[in-house]
Amino acid sequence: MTIHSLKKKSSIQKGVRLLGAGILLGSLGIYTSCDKAEADTSSASASKIENAKDFAQYVDPMIGTAKMGHTYPGATVPFGSVQLSPDTDTIPYAVDGHYNPDVYKYCAGYQYDDNTIVGFSHTHFSGTGHSDLGDFLIMPTTGDLKLNPGTASNPESGYRSRFSHDKETAEAGYYSVMLDDYDIKAEMTATTRVGMHQYSFPKDKEAHIVFDLMHGIYNYDDKNVWTFVRVENDTLVTGYRQTNGWARTRRVYFAMSFSKPIKDYGRARYDRQPYGGFWGKFDQAKNFPEIAGEKIRMYFNFDLEPQEKLKVKMAISPVSSEGALNNMKKEVPNWDFEQVKEEARANWNRELNKVQLSSEDEDELTNFYTAMYHAFLGPTVYMDTDGKYMGLDMNVHQAEGFTNYTSFSLWDTYRALHPLFNILQPKRNADMAESMMAHYDQSVHTMLPVWSHYANENWCMIGYHSASVLADAIVKGNANFDQDHALEAMVNTARTRYYDGLGYYMDMGYVPEDKNGSSVSKTLEYAYDDWAIAQAAKKLGKDEIYEEFIKRAENYKNVYDAKTGFMRPKLSDGTFKKDFDELNTHGQGFIEGNSWNYSLYVPHEPAKMIEMMGGKEQFSRHLDSLFTMELPDKYFENTEDISREGIIGNYVHGNEPSHHVAYLYNWTNTPWKSQDKIRMILDMKYQTGADGLSGNDDFGQMSAWYIFSSLGFYPVAPGSVDYALGSPAVKDASLHLENGNTFRVIAENQSKKNVYVDKVELNGEELTEPFISHESIMSGGELKFYMTAKPNKTLFIN
Repeated sequence: MTIHSLKKKSSIQKGVRLLGAGILLGSLGIYTSCDKAEADTSSASASKIENAKDFAQYVDPMIGTAKMGHTYPGATVPFGSVQLSPDTDTIPYAVDGHYNPDVYKYCAGYQYDDNTIVGFSHTHFSGTGHSDLGDFLIMPTTGDLKLNPGTASNPESGYRSRFSHDKETAEAGYYSVMLDDYDIKAEMTATTRVGMHQYSFPKDKEAHIVFDLMHGIYNYDDKNVWTFVRVENDTLVTGYRQTNGWARTRRVYFAMSFSKPIKDYGRARYDRQPYGGFWGKFDQAKNFPEIAGEKIRMYFNFDLEPQEKLKVKMAISPVSSEGALNNMKKEVPNWDFEQVKEEARANWNRELNKVQLSSEDEDELTNFYTAMYHAFLGPTVYMDTDGKYMGLDMNVHQAEGFTNYTSFSLWDTYRALHPLFNILQPKRNADMAESMMAHYDQSVHTMLPVWSHYANENWCMIGYHSASVLADAIVKGNANFDQDHALEAMVNTARTRYYDGLGYYMDMGYVPEDKNGSSVSKTLEYAYDDWAIAQAAKKLGKDEIYEEFIKRAENYKNVYDAKTGFMRPKLSDGTFKKDFDELNTHGQGFIEGNSWNYSLYVPHEPAKMIEMMGGKEQFSRHLDSLFTMELPDKYFENTEDISREGIIGNYVHGNEPSHHVAYLYNWTNTPWKSQDKIRMILDMKYQTGADGLSGNDDFGQMSAWYIFSSLGFYPVAPGSVDYALGSPAVKDASLHLENGNTFRVIAENQSKKNVYVDKVELNGEELTEPFISHESIMSGGELKFYMTAKPNKTLFIN
């Protein structure tokens, strides 16, 4: 079959009309009908907010791309399925069969310090401490065709290109870079399910598009299980690939369309199968329209007119290539790159305007709106435009009445991100809860997700924090789903005896370290999750379940060693483990933290914890020591997730177990001590620039902490209706809620120096306790802080 005969087939360019009637216009709130399904999940669009502003101008996707922030700079839309972003190297997950620690820097595919780009892939995680994805890498080239990526030290050996940051732009919904070795300007934007590329090639150069189906993040030789590609006609290519990585049965389908007819194409295959059937009768290397194998790279050549741009649309689907093609037709029915770019920016502005910050400090605006941007990157939509998605059981399901989401980094995000969604994204959060229950219904373990993505449970980290997310939604009245079914799912998950030491925990009241590692962390997190389940049961009037789990919620007491004053690993014979070092992060019964930090993890009963640890005065001094003592490097030098950048004293902000700690002073007689600590963390650990984050952003958890703390309150224990007050970093911020109400935060006399709170008023009435309720926020009104340079040591002291 020649390339000319391909032209006889119907082209995707034909029969597709611009959905002009479906384009809704607004100065900052436009979106096409392709985005309406997701747009409808949020009733508070920017067009409904008075004086909507272009806050997208303050978003800097480069923040967190250096060191260990693990963010990506590419193009995406809020909660989008596609994250079209550059990858800067091909570091393998393993070398000679052993883990390669260098790969950890590339969890998001991009490292700011690199000076070459391998290409642009369509799926990425934001801020995670482990990785997968990096699907369907595209790289435009000229000159001699090369189908291997080359190396950073010798880019000429492959198709990669050098680049510089002064010819690179990253904005909300848009990314561009000059590929210096080819003199190609690469631009990209996105809708929910489609990535759109635009390449400006130099004159009189043949244009190649390298399509690397072997590329991936956290890649290894046998990660690709199978790849299938069809060249449908002279502009359309479809297929899928299945990988075995963090998700072991992950399949992603695609439909790729070019704005110009393909001149010719081919493939190179790098795997050898012992049996190939009778396909050997064909020359499959060039212009053969059906390609299959484990390791495949392809190329497509084009003839371009002078000044002509080559555009590429890549749609993905969890279900089928037909689903991907329909997603493309629905979301990007034309070739107007600028229109898609403008719509992506408008979609971001609609979300960013949910909090309108008044400030003349550009760095403050940049940090705040970039934090909102990062917080709204995920979880991501995981279904086609018709509502079909792949389930955990590997069957196709139909989402009825909700948007299905994936990528739940729950050990991180239950703490502040999902509580933030209960305020700013309640409809989406309720849909995420439904997505978790769909996971439960499809699970052969009858368990809620622990860390799930792309129709797979990867079992990363500990606890069963879906329970916290569901309970928080129920207790706060944001549960337009089957609450009894949700409680059933929580309870059955918490009774799964074979899960991660849970049987020991249920029988003994703690996880014994000689039977199951990280035992203290697991005991403490199970106890908190049990408390969350109890709160949901209480709200729903399920007294027996409440009694069972409120009792389990006190199991934290079983790993507290009164002699040392720390949580400590206990053995199955009931004795504490010897050779205990409360500063060490390894071999002490903890995960991604030491006993100093984890001993403070009783967010559901801080008053009882403080009493257990010696009372308010002693506990306040203990917290002081946490922030002022020195933690030598030797105690965390072998821990990937903890680095010096994330530490203040022995307080580890770069990792999540400590995120509530600065607010614990509110349960002592020194609540004012929370205030300067919170402002110190905000100033030191969140800055502009590529290295502005002090650790993995962890799918928005670090950013959610920043948003809450900047606004002056924080959810210490999700599942409670109360937020602890802190020290707001904003002067004036208005939260525009989906229910139509507005909640305004004002900080009188706010400055870098005035970090202490003299008094707080809610709707004109002075508060006598350092807490505010969820109902007070959602009802709208005004929270006013009066700031001062000196602590008010009598404030909130009864």
